[in-house]
Amino acid sequence: MVLKQALAWVGVGSAIGLAASLALGRLVSALLFGLDPIDPATIAASSATLAVVAVASAFWPACRAARLNPLTALGCE
Repeated sequence: MVLKQALAWVGVGSAIGLAASLALGRLVSALLFGLDPIDPATIAASSATLAVVAVASAFWPACRAARLNPLTALGCE
């Protein structure tokens, strides 16, 4: 459940970031040396890197949540 929520946020952020990069790519084209503002390989690589880092950062809390006893978690509230 923790990983699912993290990946949902990654999906939303990736969609917003993709839309923003496509919309603003032409404005920063002078700063992109040797790259097309809408380069599919670069966008795919950066999206994949973001997804891998997000899964890696959400993995530890997910493991901790999976090991927690539900009765203990409910007793703390």
